[in-house]
Amino acid sequence: MSEQTGFDEKTQEALGLLFEQFWILRAEEPVAYQLIREREKGLKSYVSEKFGFDLIIHQHFIKLEKIPVDPKPWMGIQDFTTPRDYAIFCCGLAFTERRSVDEQFLLSDITEDIEDMYPGEFPLDWTNYQHRKSLVRVLKKMVDLHIIKAVDGDIDMFASNEEQEVLYEVTVYARYFMRSYPDDLFRYQTAREILDSEWERHQADTRRKRVYRKLMFSPVVYRENEEDDDFAYIRNYRNRLRDDLEGHTPFKLEVFKNAAFLVLPERKQRYTLFPDQKAIMNIALHFQAYIREHIEQFSINSMGEIKLTSAEFVQLVETIKRLYGHGWSKKYRDMSHMNVAEELLQLYLEWEMVGIEKDTGMYNLKSAIARMIGYYPEDYVVEVSGKHE
Repeated sequence: MSEQTGFDEKTQEALGLLFEQFWILRAEEPVAYQLIREREKGLKSYVSEKFGFDLIIHQHFIKLEKIPVDPKPWMGIQDFTTPRDYAIFCCGLAFTERRSVDEQFLLSDITEDIEDMYPGEFPLDWTNYQHRKSLVRVLKKMVDLHIIKAVDGDIDMFASNEEQEVLYEVTVYARYFMRSYPDDLFRYQTAREILDSEWERHQADTRRKRVYRKLMFSPVVYRENEEDDDFAYIRNYRNRLRDDLEGHTPFKLEVFKNAAFLVLPERKQRYTLFPDQKAIMNIALHFQAYIREHIEQFSINSMGEIKLTSAEFVQLVETIKRLYGHGWSKKYRDMSHMNVAEELLQLYLEWEMVGIEKDTGMYNLKSAIARMIGYYPEDYVVEVSGKHE
């Protein structure tokens, strides 16, 4: 299949690898590395033209520089729990960038340097258990990313004993983790300025590149308001977008009045999808089915949103637990409806299906919440109803 009409299945697989992984290391994934190298020209052309992304091909790794239109909480490092983790991580990167490839160092070496560089209002104190736990999370992530390699010792021991030593080694990837910026970072005052600077090098086709990034990175692209230019682009060029995206990816484009999605007709393990295999997803699908069945009970605004108070949301979950809870996993059968509601809300926030108004605390159930629903199989319903008789 030609570049003009789309990608063959192997090239689509290669594109999926680039979008789902931070980078592909030749030593760790030689088959995936070779798959992309063999399709380098077509992939580079596509991601540059449609997304404005740079595809970096290195003798040791391949990396697609993915920059979102708007950063979302789930785009962070999920293993990190505090801003301190990120600050220590940046100090750790600065430490490794000053070292040679294969150079070995002790845990005490990096802790000393991080302590000196740390920019926080209060200094780090390695006798503080929480500070040590932050460092443990950071160094584990640096090992996971192959920025450093553990040679001898166990970093988990450091959490309980600040005198614990571990021997590490700097890898060839250490100085390639951070992307290059169009200007000196000290010129920027805010994260927004850094993101905006990305578009200075994309004078042409900015709208299209924004739309492609939104569609590929977001669970759903919403119409934000009546004057939403990005969503208007999707509506006006939906056929062209559909042909292109469906020719180059396994996704199908669906466009509604207030939302646009990329969906997969067949589940593929490579992609992070809603719903996944977690038990909370069953509850979400039951919740969404109930909303669809009783839609006349709710007030819907022009953006397709349903507004609820937190108490109304909890009450809805209580109703759904009463109706469907008999088939939930033991964890959720035994859990109070208040706790189920809390976990369900967190899931919806992560998947951008619910928003919380800052001023009022009202929950806005987004239009995407009614797109996917779930029911028990008919034979299960018959069996359960028979037991109740």
